[in-house]
Amino acid sequence: MAGKVIGEGNQPLICTPLVGKTEELILSELNNVLEKKPDIIEWRADFFEGLANTNEVVLIAKQIKANAEDIPIIFTVRSFREGGQPISLSDKEVIDINVAICRYTAVEYIDCELNNRPEYFKLLRRIASENNTKIIASFHDFHFTPDREILLNKFSEATNYGADVVKVAVMANDLSDVLTLLNVTLEGKNTIDIPVITVSMGEFGALTRMIGGVFGSAVTFAVGQSSSAPGQLPIEDLRTVLNIVQKSIG
Repeated sequence: MAGKVIGEGNQPLICTPLVGKTEELILSELNNVLEKKPDIIEWRADFFEGLANTNEVVLIAKQIKANAEDIPIIFTVRSFREGGQPISLSDKEVIDINVAICRYTAVEYIDCELNNRPEYFKLLRRIASENNTKIIASFHDFHFTPDREILLNKFSEATNYGADVVKVAVMANDLSDVLTLLNVTLEGKNTIDIPVITVSMGEFGALTRMIGGVFGSAVTFAVGQSSSAPGQLPIEDLRTVLNIVQKSIG
């Protein structure tokens, strides 16, 4: 992998989303985002109106990767049940698209939700391994922050499935929710052997985007041109804050 790798370095990587509905809008958004020099770019393909056409999705992914050069790409089709856009595809059809991305593009990371059927996850794990693609096993709750034990169990599920990275994103309804996520992040960093990405969403959760890296979160998400989740900060502001935090802790 030529660019930055999730889990390496001394501060979280900044990821910005692409959420365009058409190829033209996606590539225009990409050009805008590239000027801001993110560490990673996530293509949220559930926003793409042509998602059902796998060949078209593969072609766009190739263009994104070619234009991004050494910046790693995360390919994500977020399900509606975990905060994504409504799509007409089944979970298996989404897995098949992910398989095609592994086989036919140079995209570095695939996001696969932990609530997929185990056989689907195992299929994608096998194909990804054969094509040097890394899997981010993810869990999202846009309503509240589950108990600590539930979140830690998501880390265990991810490692049991053989994921390369685990991601947990939850809604913070108060500051105690923020503390729950940060505590879980620190415990995950100290107890599992794959990188952890954690995010609290919403007004209170914005704090985790700024200081989550101190507790062990390997990636934070920022607005390049358009937001993909509540609480995301502009990339310029977030980069400034991360640099200040890094200086303050040496």
